[in-house]
Amino acid sequence: MIARLLHLDELLFRRIGSFRPSGLVRVMRGLTHLGNAESWFVIGFFLLACGGQAAHYGLLLGTGALLATLVSQTLKRACCRPRPSNKLPGFVAIVDNPDAFSFPSGHAAAAFAVAVALAGQGAGLGPLALVLATAISISRIYLGAHYPLDVAAGALLGCGCGALARLVGD
Repeated sequence: MIARLLHLDELLFRRIGSFRPSGLVRVMRGLTHLGNAESWFVIGFFLLACGGQAAHYGLLLGTGALLATLVSQTLKRACCRPRPSNKLPGFVAIVDNPDAFSFPSGHAAAAFAVAVALAGQGAGLGPLALVLATAISISRIYLGAHYPLDVAAGALLGCGCGALARLVGD
């Protein structure tokens, strides 16, 4: 059962990454860079520095991203699933990978943690963050950094971390 699921995961991975026009590759790289942990922390610190309601958003964003990063990095080292570029013969990712492990996706975890942490905050902030989290997550598969199951696990993990950030921040 698990072997079949992993095989389907690889097939879906190959299908998503098979269409690579240069314009779409540039957009996906931009989304991936926006989803880096460093980007979330810069945005969070900027919001904190703004004060008022923006500082509250920055606290939620930063707490969610930090929790998701810590948990996802711990799980990556426990699970040790190799990235597609380290496992699939002849496959080359079109993005640099920060480490050798892919499960769960740290980008997806942080992005969904931020989206859930910001849900219901401000005019349209939650839906905008959810769309961004989804796009960042798809970019990780498209660029060859993660399998779809890595991203799905990261998204679920991120939702839990975002909910915890809301509990802590409210």
